[in-house]
Amino acid sequence: MNRRSFSQLVGISSLGVLSGKSAFANTNQSILKKPFKLNYAPHLGMFRYHAGNDPIDQLNFMADQGFRAFEDNDMRNRDVVLQKKMAQTMTKRNLKMGVFVAHKIYWQKPNIASGDKVLREEFLDYIKKAIPIAKRVNAKWVTVVPGHVDLRQNMAYQTAHVIESLKQAAELLEPHGIVMVLEPLNFRDHPGLFLTDSPQAYEICKSVDSPSCKILFDIYHQQIQEGNLIPNIEKCWNEIGYFQIGDNPGRKEPTTGEINYKNIFKYIYKKGYNGILGMEHGNSKEGKVGELNIIEAYRSVDQS
Repeated sequence: MNRRSFSQLVGISSLGVLSGKSAFANTNQSILKKPFKLNYAPHLGMFRYHAGNDPIDQLNFMADQGFRAFEDNDMRNRDVVLQKKMAQTMTKRNLKMGVFVAHKIYWQKPNIASGDKVLREEFLDYIKKAIPIAKRVNAKWVTVVPGHVDLRQNMAYQTAHVIESLKQAAELLEPHGIVMVLEPLNFRDHPGLFLTDSPQAYEICKSVDSPSCKILFDIYHQQIQEGNLIPNIEKCWNEIGYFQIGDNPGRKEPTTGEINYKNIFKYIYKKGYNGILGMEHGNSKEGKVGELNIIEAYRSVDQS
């Protein structure tokens, strides 16, 4: 599942708000579960069979199950009234807001890697517009993907173009304490993109040299792209601002694939990480059973 189809799936299942009582209102979910040790962040649609389609009910269900965070790639496209309601609910339920995608991602053609000044200004305009959204929903992190490679330019030139664009974006974000997190994406699901490896993202963040430019280390993508997960996390640690989760193959919840998430979460927990780990994956099974499987999977790999 790639990010485009993943976002479409989530959007279809969760954007609508039910009229009258939601499905969640008809379930007895009043017993609060023990909070998870790490800040795992579900997304809208992940628990819709239990909570219904109302985003507010979904947030309440997540909090009732012990989740302490939430992420929403599509937050910038949601109605302002809904953004405010979601922010109020997250504050009330002590849910931290995770990432949303800050800008239009160019999947099949270059944008900031190209050095084109018009495309750079377009990117920076998206960053400017993301700032009030982040403030509205209490988001500290926004996702940035530099887009496709420019096949007509040497990678060194492209890297310089990306760094310059990110420096200008960081200048916009720094006064507000907002962090753009750069996400390397794997070659199999997203062929041809500029940013693919964690060392590459590390080099760029070091060059930008800003607290507002860090790495989004997506464990699913990096297992496919480079493997050697814990050593690469260790090498990049000082530049990692955010994690995302998905098992491989399949991009479903932990315990469904080859990644030893129990050991990875143990390592991250012992390092003292108090940020967010976005659950950017699908459910391995449909319906309420699949949703309960998600919760149990995270209980099984969380730190005891």
